[in-house]
Amino acid sequence: MLLSGIMLATAGLFFLLGAATDLPLQGDALAALLIAGGVGMASGLVAWRANRGAPAFLSRRDALLLVALSWIIGAAISAMPFWIWARFHFGAAGGHPFNGVVACYFEAVSGLTTTGASVLSDIEAVPPSLLLWRSLTHWLGGIGIVVLFVAVLPGLGVGGKRLFMIEAPGPAPEGLQPHIRETARWLWYIYAGMTVVQIIALWPSMGLFDATCHTFGTLATGGFSTKNASIGAYHNSLYVDVVIIVFMVLSSVNFGLYYRLCRGEVGGFLRDTELRVYLVILCAAALAVSASVYYARAEIVLTDGSVAADTAGQALRQGAFTTVSINTTTGFCTSDYNPWPFLAKAILILMMFVGGCAGSTAGGIKVIRVWIALKVLLSEVEKIFRPDVVRPVRIGPLSVDPNLKMGSICYALSAILIVVVGGAIVMVLDQLNPASPCDYTTAVTACSACLFTTGPGLGLVGAVGNYGWLTEPAKAVLCAVMIVGRLEIFAIIVLFSPRFWRSD
Repeated sequence: MLLSGIMLATAGLFFLLGAATDLPLQGDALAALLIAGGVGMASGLVAWRANRGAPAFLSRRDALLLVALSWIIGAAISAMPFWIWARFHFGAAGGHPFNGVVACYFEAVSGLTTTGASVLSDIEAVPPSLLLWRSLTHWLGGIGIVVLFVAVLPGLGVGGKRLFMIEAPGPAPEGLQPHIRETARWLWYIYAGMTVVQIIALWPSMGLFDATCHTFGTLATGGFSTKNASIGAYHNSLYVDVVIIVFMVLSSVNFGLYYRLCRGEVGGFLRDTELRVYLVILCAAALAVSASVYYARAEIVLTDGSVAADTAGQALRQGAFTTVSINTTTGFCTSDYNPWPFLAKAILILMMFVGGCAGSTAGGIKVIRVWIALKVLLSEVEKIFRPDVVRPVRIGPLSVDPNLKMGSICYALSAILIVVVGGAIVMVLDQLNPASPCDYTTAVTACSACLFTTGPGLGLVGAVGNYGWLTEPAKAVLCAVMIVGRLEIFAIIVLFSPRFWRSD
């Protein structure tokens, strides 16, 4: 409770950044942000004072629980400005999505987990301060609030390492420095530096506010936009598309490799097996999607409602942007891919499952897990016709640990199981509304998009759709799926095991 209190009090300060953009207007959004910030800081300070005599040492069990609670409670605090603003602005009987508690929580969870799924159909009607806060939740969730917490809070010792190892995405996060606090700091220095560079790159084409919000969404591979048409709202600027593509790819690469570059270890960066496999997969998928769209002569409907020319250049541009956006689990859109041929959509869904690299802000199963699983599969096939051959599974020059092999396979199977079962549950719950148009494709891809933190799926939750039409129980299930996906499945599932709580 001591550490949770400090985290809540610290998180409350971030509301002031969003409130600052609304100060000239003195509007409902300003009041909502200030009230929410006050509640967060007060709750945190009360918890801190009540437990300040308690030891700060964290066992693995404590660390797991703290990380889970930080996302669950943090999302509740983050959702408060949306709900308070809607009550001030529309009243209790208003029809805005933010009038619903579950919808507000969904938006906040989507922000912090960097999913980018939204309940809003008219984003531009929301005040700029709330849009900034909405994007800021992406930025904070990118590498993780817990990693930031470890970076700035002294005295955690081994507890800090446990927090970092649970929070850092990927199958085997590694420390870059002897002390875990220094590791977390370096990651945030790199993250903040990339943020500044992208804001400067987008500023001339978008203006400072939109450039900041879209940078937060890009580097966190989140996808929240300030425009209804997403990136397609900027006059379909090729420059904007290229900048966004570059930083989406950069954000989906292991941040530990950037630390190597900072130390001048260029060779280590270029020789990384996961990076090379990832870039090959990404380029091949982008070309395949683009070729499928072009040769099928599929209509390219842009998110601003216009129709692009039926040319190879447009097919390559829209196919590449969409593939990178889905594969990096960012979810920005420039065109509606629902009318595209089956092959293109199948590749996009496959790329959603694969995701980015371990140690990045991207979601998905992760390239290294997929590569290990494929290596194990090939090894088992070889044993059928060469039973006497003992060949270790290698990634680069290193042999893969048996536990990592089993963990990668179990993770992939668990993810597939959650998608299938979760999609069925979402569809059943949405049928509580007799007028619901939900079909299984929409439900399954909605669950996939939430588990792998992508945002848009297919059907009614596609590039030009949203999640606001789902019933409250269905949204609640997807909130849980987003948190499970962000914490890499096992860190949440283990909390429901009685043996975990009885263990020493």
